[in-house]
Amino acid sequence: MNKTKQNDFPVAALLIGASIWGLLWYPYRLLEQARISGAIATSITYAIALLLGLVIFRKSLHRSQVLGGEPHLLFWIGLFAGWTNLAYVLGVIHGEVMRVLLLFYLAPLWTIVFSRVLLNEMLSLHGYLVIAFSLAGAIVMLWQPENGFSLPSSYGDWMGLSAGFMFALSNVLSRKDQYHSVQVKSVAVWSGVALVAFGYSLFLVDLPVMSDIFTDTYLLLLGVGLVVFALSLVVQYGLAHTPANQAIVIMLFELVVAAIAAYFLTDEAMTPREWIGGLMIISASLFSASMNRE
Repeated sequence: MNKTKQNDFPVAALLIGASIWGLLWYPYRLLEQARISGAIATSITYAIALLLGLVIFRKSLHRSQVLGGEPHLLFWIGLFAGWTNLAYVLGVIHGEVMRVLLLFYLAPLWTIVFSRVLLNEMLSLHGYLVIAFSLAGAIVMLWQPENGFSLPSSYGDWMGLSAGFMFALSNVLSRKDQYHSVQVKSVAVWSGVALVAFGYSLFLVDLPVMSDIFTDTYLLLLGVGLVVFALSLVVQYGLAHTPANQAIVIMLFELVVAAIAAYFLTDEAMTPREWIGGLMIISASLFSASMNRE
């Protein structure tokens, strides 16, 4: 197998992962409508993925030297990935899908900072352009003329913004941790998400009554858990073999899929100002690809 084909596999893995993530918000909205909150649904689906992983990968996990290398990285990858996925789900449930995703994709801005600190990647001219376009796009999108300032104006906005921040951090740490296998890092992610989401759900007042949950809802939870299991492996493989700044650009394909899905599945519409800000954020991500090549 030549080197070009080997390099194509991680890219293809990230494209597949981006496509599925661009659609996964819809089942979580259906679960919310079935009175399974986003936090509880996230905890259950990732717990399913965790159980599957522990069963299927038990032999490789037993052979793996989990405590070798820098084991503390696994803890932080799990914790930050936990908030990333929970905040993503809560954002797309309670906010406008495209607006939340565009704020999520400020991640290249955070990736530059974390790559410099954790991976010792030098900041080039393209890096400054990414920072400038990202911040300008966020300002345009979040600008509130009546208040005269630019800050997230809703719960969904804050969730999307924080999810992108944590995604960038977990992405860079996953790239930094070259010692542990994809299986080990995936177990860390599933554990982190399930625990973070469960901890968050403890603050909820209205917990679901098991007798009120229909069979179709249980099947949907199981189906999403299976998808999360496969998706995590695919994305972790892609992240482990793709430079951090290139990975975030490939994942932009999620926006294309999500935009098409949101058009057909919801009645949400973005304003021209939001589209302009969003295009600036996307441009920043494209600049980050040039920065990586440089």
